[in-house]
Amino acid sequence: MDPKQTSEKPSASQAACPTPNSPAQAPGANADAGASADASAAPPSESLSDQADDPIFAAEQRHLSATYGTLQTIGRNLVRQMEKARQEAAADKKAMAEELAPNLATYADAMETYADFAAMNRVIDGYNLAQDANAEELAKVQLLLKQPYFAKVVLQFKPDQEPKELYIGNAGISDENYRRLVVDWRSPVAETYYNQDNGRTSYQADGRTITADLKLRRQFDIEEDRLRAYFDTSVAIQDSLLLASLSKRRTAQMQAITATIQKEQNLVVRHEDVPVLLVSGIAGSGKTSVLLQRIAYLFYQNRGSLDPSEVFLVTPNPVFRHYIDNVLPDLGERNPETLTWDEFAKGLLPPDRGSGDVGVPLEALARIDKAVASFEFDANDFKDIHCADTRLVSADQVRKVAAKFGRIPAGPHRVTLMREELHARLETRLKQMAATDEVLDELSALSTDEQLRIFHELIVPADEQEERALALRFLNDRYADAYRAVERDDWLRIDRIGMRLLNVPGLAPLEWLYLKMALTGLGNPNAKYVMIDEVQDYTAAQLAVLARYFRRARFLLLGDPNQAIAPDTASFDDVRAVFSAARGPVEECRLMTSYRSTPEITALFASLLDREERLRISSIQRAETAPTIIACPDEARYVAELRRAVEQARSEEGLTAVIVPWKHEARRLQTLLGDTAPALVGEHDELPDGGVVLITLKLAKGLEFDQVIVPDASARTFPNDPLARRRLYTTVSRATRKITILAHGELTPLLDGKGART
Repeated sequence: MDPKQTSEKPSASQAACPTPNSPAQAPGANADAGASADASAAPPSESLSDQADDPIFAAEQRHLSATYGTLQTIGRNLVRQMEKARQEAAADKKAMAEELAPNLATYADAMETYADFAAMNRVIDGYNLAQDANAEELAKVQLLLKQPYFAKVVLQFKPDQEPKELYIGNAGISDENYRRLVVDWRSPVAETYYNQDNGRTSYQADGRTITADLKLRRQFDIEEDRLRAYFDTSVAIQDSLLLASLSKRRTAQMQAITATIQKEQNLVVRHEDVPVLLVSGIAGSGKTSVLLQRIAYLFYQNRGSLDPSEVFLVTPNPVFRHYIDNVLPDLGERNPETLTWDEFAKGLLPPDRGSGDVGVPLEALARIDKAVASFEFDANDFKDIHCADTRLVSADQVRKVAAKFGRIPAGPHRVTLMREELHARLETRLKQMAATDEVLDELSALSTDEQLRIFHELIVPADEQEERALALRFLNDRYADAYRAVERDDWLRIDRIGMRLLNVPGLAPLEWLYLKMALTGLGNPNAKYVMIDEVQDYTAAQLAVLARYFRRARFLLLGDPNQAIAPDTASFDDVRAVFSAARGPVEECRLMTSYRSTPEITALFASLLDREERLRISSIQRAETAPTIIACPDEARYVAELRRAVEQARSEEGLTAVIVPWKHEARRLQTLLGDTAPALVGEHDELPDGGVVLITLKLAKGLEFDQVIVPDASARTFPNDPLARRRLYTTVSRATRKITILAHGELTPLLDGKGART
């Protein structure tokens, strides 16, 4: 590695560059040994005065300045074009509107009028398309003006040709001569940068394998039009830009890792499009960052055919959703549909059924599938369709509709036909009601506000036919919930059907939901991708429900089996079994390098794993403070140490989390600390930029903090069993720089002999 760094005005924010011989821990190094990259300890290879005279730096700064100027010019031109187009569109629409004189006197006149309107619409559509294209290009310019690019590769495609220099950034853009200024990081050729190996390399483009000789792989630290540093590197684990990025204090929201995606992460981001991809990664290995970069990559690969509304991200909790909210917008992409399991389930279950989160074995769903295969409705399986205290369709009418399609087996196809028939019958019923004197009297008595809400104007029926049409619109508004009840198949008595089919006294919420999907085809067939983060926190039955509901989607599943903090959740073998049954073979990737935590913290949480797995884990962070572990023999000492730890954390930079296993422990801690207790993070809260917060482990999942305080790592809180071991592993691995572990009484045997004690 040949690091170069200079600045005309050196600042404290510049990280010292490691020398070519800086130590770094390779993947697979023994985490017990605590080896790590210690770039901060290595002196700069050149003085700042020497670096200021570096011809490479000067040349790269000139290129950056020229690129930045071109981007500004492109942006100004786009703004001018858009303003000009807006004015021309307004003038054309005005001229055409003045020329158009609707004439419907004869059929020929009407056809000519319609043709004129169609021509006008085509002109308007042309303006809109041009404006949309310009707006998209302008958004790229605005994104790149923050940082035009972050890397450069020099590729030799043929021995007799000049090498090509390609600059890689968060978006791709060309100048007015169609010369590529910046290559999008998601483009095929950019993979040569992420492969991270100088020499012979290749990438896939348009179904072909293209080979090239990678002559140079250069990273940049750039802010707008100012080059702060550059690094020539070929080895991923000696990534100076990555080390500089990791040394920064965490922020309140996750940041994109585009410039520092590592080789093992890139394999996930650019993985071929498969039905199911399962990613197992240790704590801090960048699973969630990789997930978001994967989403951005898929949007790029499927530009024009993939909409964010067709991509679903299932997140652990709302706090985590806030944490990742800015990553994709910062890359110029819209966020996908994001929801928690509770939000998903509550949107489908009746209001009084909860969220169906626990207690249902996978075998119960298999029983439902088997029972439905030979199922037939009986007369008591249906109920009335009510709305506003009015029965609009009776259960007996629903039964007759079922009999009408009796030759078709009970199931989604038959229910779909019944749904359409019931919709038609509901329309007929409302048309009949619209002709009654009672409804016509109600229509004439509507207040001005009600008329404006329903019809968007004051109504004065010209004749009886128009009056009935308005009455029907009035009833459609009043009984809109009836149409929704038909669409939701609320005319089926799912509970009764389930109890009869399974011979049980009642259905759990998740059984109710799965049975409804099996009977009616309930699901989202339009979803193309579903990403499930922290997959180890779901039960096998929950995953089976998601697989069936999003029946045509491709799945990306990410998790860490060592972070399964709730009992009876799915093992990775269970995950494989569920999705193999639903989608076929499951492909897998592993992430074994920790980018979050210091080597000391990584070694501590790795010590909670079995030896074989521990040996595969590595950290590339710089060495920092050893973990502090304090066992307090009495209450007075414990309270004093806890207060001291919290107060000291308040005086330091960054965000500190006091992580407790359960909410009742948080309340106990608040009582113990009184006015000095940190604020408790609620389910819908956003994390602050700094200070100290109190948070449950369930909400802390997937998050990271500069410092973590474990308020009670006693043998009582963390006994020597697999579940407690996973909870402690998850708690410890939330820390990036510093961790303080207290024990009220005897220290958990899980940490026996670990860390620095006092």
